[in-house]
Amino acid sequence: MTRVGLVYLLLIGSAYLLLTLRDRQKTGQSLKMAGKSLLKMMPLLVAVFGLVGLFQEFLPAELVSRWLGESSGLVGLLIGAGAGAIAIGPPLAAYPLAGSLLDAGAWPPAIAAFIVSWISVGIITITFEAQIFGARFALLRNSISFVAAMLCGLLLGLLL
Repeated sequence: MTRVGLVYLLLIGSAYLLLTLRDRQKTGQSLKMAGKSLLKMMPLLVAVFGLVGLFQEFLPAELVSRWLGESSGLVGLLIGAGAGAIAIGPPLAAYPLAGSLLDAGAWPPAIAAFIVSWISVGIITITFEAQIFGARFALLRNSISFVAAMLCGLLLGLLL
């Protein structure tokens, strides 16, 4: 278990202990709700970690480094943002995947662009967005979000 995970676990455990003293029934209800949420999320978590495992085993680190490494420069940033833009699924899935790409030698700004793009750009869902808000709005919002994702990645590179 990572240090951060252990700290979160201790904080949440302490909060539950303190709240049990205040209202045992509500704390019990909270634990039941947390358990139900965990059961609902379990298939997603298993799928996400399975996907991360596939990436780690079948995507060579040399390939990740070549396409998304620091030497790839703006092309790597574009590839990262592009991969995030076409990815579909909950943002929760982006973080473990991004971590495995970083471990394989990806450039942090490219991964930041990947995460921001995953969350804010929806190439797969653009047709639904266009039906509701209009094609011009959907294209403009997605284009601005894509550029913003790359700028966030570059900004991260400057700050690190």
